[in-house]
Amino acid sequence: MDARDGRGPRLFDEVRRKLRVHHYSLRTERAYLGWIRRFILANGRRHPRELGGQEVEWFLSRLAVRHKVAASTQNQALSALLFLYREVLGERLPWMEDVVRAKRPARLPVVLSQAEVRSLLACMDGRTGLVAQLLYGTGMRLMEALRLRVKDVDFGRNEITVRDGKGGRDRRTLLPASLVAPLHEEVERARVLHRADLDAGFGAVWLPHALARKYPAAPSEFAWQYVFPAMRRSLDPRDGAERRHHLDDASLSRAIRRGRLRAGIDKPVSAHTLRHSFATHLLEAGYDIRTIQELLGHKDVATTQIYTHVLNRGAGGVLSPLDR
Repeated sequence: MDARDGRGPRLFDEVRRKLRVHHYSLRTERAYLGWIRRFILANGRRHPRELGGQEVEWFLSRLAVRHKVAASTQNQALSALLFLYREVLGERLPWMEDVVRAKRPARLPVVLSQAEVRSLLACMDGRTGLVAQLLYGTGMRLMEALRLRVKDVDFGRNEITVRDGKGGRDRRTLLPASLVAPLHEEVERARVLHRADLDAGFGAVWLPHALARKYPAAPSEFAWQYVFPAMRRSLDPRDGAERRHHLDDASLSRAIRRGRLRAGIDKPVSAHTLRHSFATHLLEAGYDIRTIQELLGHKDVATTQIYTHVLNRGAGGVLSPLDR
């Protein structure tokens, strides 16, 4: 878009403002802005008000046919465009209700055996190794672990509170006894960094949902700091303030890949694989599915039931006649 027409920068600024009003994450903000930009460029830099349902469907079809994106990626692009028209441009057009989301194929999650998990974790070390252990030991999602605050680790009760998880829900999960000592050390390391930041005139962490206005002293309190802080301060793209963010998720992804190769595991492994393995291994150990649902933070037990299909007992626990 031509910045001289006065529409391009203003449009993206308004998209950004609306996303933050609705408390979307910075990752989602970047993704939505990227899709809106691609949509505008694909339509000859025309303003979205000049476009409509036909152009949206053409864009989504082009993503699937030419770029062969996954259904989840196509649906994310659609969500970005619907947010643009509904929340930013304020348009409620009939075609919005007729746009069909791509159907995601039903796939079973990749799950590691307990031996494979032990092998993978043995090939990881340092802070990324500790985060990987935490993911497998608690069932947390990647960003839930990286955004963990000091105040939400209860060493006395061996319990972790996950704040503002998927769907905006809080929940509690277990703190593995084997991780108590390593996490204590990580918290103390974070305390040292925080003191150094305060001495340098910094030390205020980012807080969501305008909590910093409600509790002005909270951003500088140690209780609100990340358990896994980044080693360097950086400028926050939301307001330009210099802060210490949490550990970068890309560094963990690289560490998991290196660990998988060292362990000789011939399966695709990601941070989410450890969450899948956590749930499956609890089912194998005989824990009831409702308990696992609560630990994972699933809204619907049907989501948790997918793990019953990956238990290492054959289809439905049936013994093949070949093995009789």
